[in-house]
Amino acid sequence: MTISEKVAYLKGLAEGLNLDTEKSKEGKLISVMIGILEELAMSVEDLEENALNLGEEIDVLSDDLADVEGVVYDEEEDEDYDDDWFEVECPTCGADILVDSDDLANGEVECPGCGARYAMELTDDEDEDDDEIEEED
Repeated sequence: MTISEKVAYLKGLAEGLNLDTEKSKEGKLISVMIGILEELAMSVEDLEENALNLGEEIDVLSDDLADVEGVVYDEEEDEDYDDDWFEVECPTCGADILVDSDDLANGEVECPGCGARYAMELTDDEDEDDDEIEEED
């Protein structure tokens, strides 16, 4: 039962009591209270309807935003973030060199600081560093 239906039921009960809403103070009070309840019930139902409509619009916007995010961020992630990156120090100048899986596949890396090119080899030995740079001639 909705709020409007409950107020209508209450109004019917009040009318069934045959209250004198013209002369009786109690009748006037009950009549005014029922009128206020009717207005409140209509306002609440309007608010509920608006909230449902807004919820549907938010769902549509959320879906659209997810599509946009998929286009914007997924392409970047596919290009930039699929590679595993690690950092090594250039033995010549001490600059940091970022190495990714492509560099390992190529077998060499170039130092951004001094321009020297080095052969890149990844080792599994725990006693040595995880990466080893050998200078190319």
